[in-house]
Amino acid sequence: MPARSSTAVGPDRSAVVEAVLGASRVLVAVAARSLADVAEEVTLPQYRALVVLVSRGPQRVASLAEALAVTPPTATRMCDRLVRKGLVRRRTSSEDRREVHLSISATGRDLVSQVTARRRQEIAELLRGIPARDQVTMVELFGTLARAAGEVPDQDWAAGWEL
Repeated sequence: MPARSSTAVGPDRSAVVEAVLGASRVLVAVAARSLADVAEEVTLPQYRALVVLVSRGPQRVASLAEALAVTPPTATRMCDRLVRKGLVRRRTSSEDRREVHLSISATGRDLVSQVTARRRQEIAELLRGIPARDQVTMVELFGTLARAAGEVPDQDWAAGWEL
């Protein structure tokens, strides 16, 4: 569907939604391909959990469940699998034994790094076909979109989260 014309107020909202949907389809395909090599190790929902733990640091099960938009029992089962695979560590709070904290293991962090590197490489290839001036605009617009979604910048992932 072609973009509708802009007005003095701004572009037609449906045109913006369609443009973002088109970009999201491209990025979902890139994400799926970047996970292909680790598909036997983790599922997409498990990978999402690892990314939350890398980007937001140690989490209580309830907080992780909320971030993933799943129920706490679902998050618990998912983390049980990730703990067995050595990708996540589970620790009981010293103040309240009922409270469990989850953190990413070194192996889990390496897996996320490998997938992210593959994704970066493929995105870099896509960007070769886009003029530099448009890439400058993309930095601005995608940054705005990521902030609106509450995304944590990649450089903040390197904070070395530990309990």
